[in-house]
Amino acid sequence: MNQIHPNAQKSAEAAEAAGSQGAFWEYHDTLFARQSAWTSLSQEDARLYYIDLAAELGLDVERFTAELDGDVYADYVAALEQEAINLGLPGTPSTVVNGQIVAGQGLPGDYAVWDSFVSAQIAVADLQERQYDAAPEMSINVDAQYLATVEMENGGSFVIELLPKSAPQTVNSFVFLARNGWFDGVSFHRVLSGFVAQTGDPSGTGQGGPGYTIPNEIDPALSHREPGMVAMANAGPDTNGSQWYITLADASQLDGSYTLFGRVIEGMDVVQAITPRDPSTDPTAPTGDLIRQITIEEIEP
Repeated sequence: MNQIHPNAQKSAEAAEAAGSQGAFWEYHDTLFARQSAWTSLSQEDARLYYIDLAAELGLDVERFTAELDGDVYADYVAALEQEAINLGLPGTPSTVVNGQIVAGQGLPGDYAVWDSFVSAQIAVADLQERQYDAAPEMSINVDAQYLATVEMENGGSFVIELLPKSAPQTVNSFVFLARNGWFDGVSFHRVLSGFVAQTGDPSGTGQGGPGYTIPNEIDPALSHREPGMVAMANAGPDTNGSQWYITLADASQLDGSYTLFGRVIEGMDVVQAITPRDPSTDPTAPTGDLIRQITIEEIEP
């Protein structure tokens, strides 16, 4: 930490000395809440500040002073600093997220945010057990009519007419996943009023998928202009997996970039009533409305 403050080495030793009396975090938090009071002091004045703080917190000042002046924790603190340097930590605060070092005052300090993030990472990792090695082989009849009835946990339902002639691979994948229960119990994790309602990720994080991707299938005759159009969400061209959305209003700005593969033909009022949820502004929001199951009906030509 002495990369940040001239007195950081000794302040860290002071916190360790307080820790030997069971007051590490109390001393640490108080010390660093008052950084402006001691960081610019001379080494001797900083020493006196650390001792005064020990007295303020009711510690054994004689023992504290002896350990501080005797450099009891100097080697330990120096070793920790060297370890941080070896790891490439640029300073404090720093954290390692999925193997990547992230540093800066902008890191969230709210436990709920970190808890939500860690829970999301676990959910995505757990999803791997259900994923597939490759996209399903084509099994649908593009000349048939396919209706997907989406039953919600809250009791409502709506019907999607799938469009196999416009997006055969996409409809084939959707039918495969629905028939294998992929969407059962899945939430509408991203619902933006007047825009789209998005679902299809069993992890509920917006980061999960079936383990495979399929290419975009763009039919220029289709448009996001009308509410109730159903399309694949993606992270760029040809990265479609299992996440899909329903337009809640004119979203024609999305035309040409996302595969439209269906339209809601019954129950649009149920779709419009799905609870709004924006994880980008509230990552700790309650779980979105859940799909109970999706039933596929195939009507031969």
